[in-house]
Amino acid sequence: MTNISVLNIKGEKVKDITLNETVFGIEPNDAVLYDAIVLSQNNARQVSANTKTRSEVSGGGKKPWRQKGTGRARQGSTRAPHWYHGGVVFGPTPDRNYTRKMNKKERRLALKSALSYKLIDSEMIVLDSFKLESTKTKEAIQVLTNLKANETKTLIVVDKLEENVILATRNLANVILLETDEINTLDVVSADLLIITEEAVKKIEEVLA
Repeated sequence: MTNISVLNIKGEKVKDITLNETVFGIEPNDAVLYDAIVLSQNNARQVSANTKTRSEVSGGGKKPWRQKGTGRARQGSTRAPHWYHGGVVFGPTPDRNYTRKMNKKERRLALKSALSYKLIDSEMIVLDSFKLESTKTKEAIQVLTNLKANETKTLIVVDKLEENVILATRNLANVILLETDEINTLDVVSADLLIITEEAVKKIEEVLA
C-alpha cells in the first residue's frame, strides 16, 4: 500500500491517505509514455507552412526559347524548380497530416505511468482542498509559497473548478490549472510538481483503476 500525506493550503499536514497502487504505484512504461507525449505534441501542430509548386507560381506558360539552334540547354518553362522564382519541389503544404492514434488502454497506461513517476520522484502534493477567499493573484502565490512551489512549473488538478481559483492563478506563468477530466499525460510529465486535491485523487482512481 502507498501512503501519502494530505496537506492544507498552509502547508500543514492534515492526515494520511492510501493511494490506489494500480494507478499511482505501477511500474512506469517508458515506451508507452513516450508515444503518448509524441501523440499530444503532433496532434497540437497547426501545419500552416506552405510553399508553391511549379503549377502554382505565376508565369512560365511560354517556352522561353526554341528547342534547338540557340546553343543553350532546352527549357520548357521559366517556372521549373531550378529557375529563379520557380516552383518548390517537395516543399511543405497544409495537406500534411501529423496526427497519431493510440488505443484507450495505452492512453490510460501512459497517464498512470506519468502519475506513478510523480509519486516515485516525490513531485506530488495532495491537498485536502484548494479554495481561495479572493481572486487576487497574491493569495495564490502565498499558497504556492506555503507548499514550496512558487518557483517551479506546477500543475494543479482539482475535482471542480472555482472562479476564485481560476482568476487567481490565470496570470501565473508557471501554473497550469486543470479539472480531473482534463488531466493528460503531457501536462503531468511537463510539470515539475503536481498539486492535486484529495477529491481529484478519488475521481482519477475511479476512472483509471
